[in-house]
Amino acid sequence: MSGTVTAADVKALRQKTGAGMMDSKAALTEADGDMERAIELLRVKGQASAAKRSDRGTSEGVVASYIHANKKVGAMVEVLCETDFVARNDDFAEFAYEVAMHIAAASPTHVSGDDIPEEQVASERRIFEEKAREEGKPDNVVERIVDGQIAKWKQDIALLDQEHVNTGKHDSKTIEQMREQIAAKVGENVVISRFSCFRVGE
Repeated sequence: MSGTVTAADVKALRQKTGAGMMDSKAALTEADGDMERAIELLRVKGQASAAKRSDRGTSEGVVASYIHANKKVGAMVEVLCETDFVARNDDFAEFAYEVAMHIAAASPTHVSGDDIPEEQVASERRIFEEKAREEGKPDNVVERIVDGQIAKWKQDIALLDQEHVNTGKHDSKTIEQMREQIAAKVGENVVISRFSCFRVGE
């Protein structure tokens, strides 16, 4: 689709991505008005910018909490940024709260797959291998099957790889995609450093 980029198009793209006005207009122009292509361009740009920011120090931030209505489930998360100015930003605070809410609902055990101890991964791999062989899978496909199961298992327990539980509100974005989006919006490195989840009786 090609044609003139309208103000309504720019506004719609900004709402979908959280990108700035000029970046949204430039992406739509480059994509000849194709909204999906413009989103892809912004995502690539955002990931590149986030990668450049990732080696910058984070000594400010917030601790956000979420307590479920039944008072039996709750979570706390520490989200870091570079400056106190961003730490007091409403969008940054909202992101931290949304992550805390997700943690309470989804019960991840690690921030990222890289944080899972090697011995835990090795233990899971042995279990998956034994199960595959018990099911009579040929040796030449066991490793491929197990690799896929390990990847899925890591995705299930690693916070950054999980889709936010409120998929409608967040367009089925993963927590990592949401982190990249808020980092692009505030222009700083944003890091989810640690979290705790609490359940009555556990």
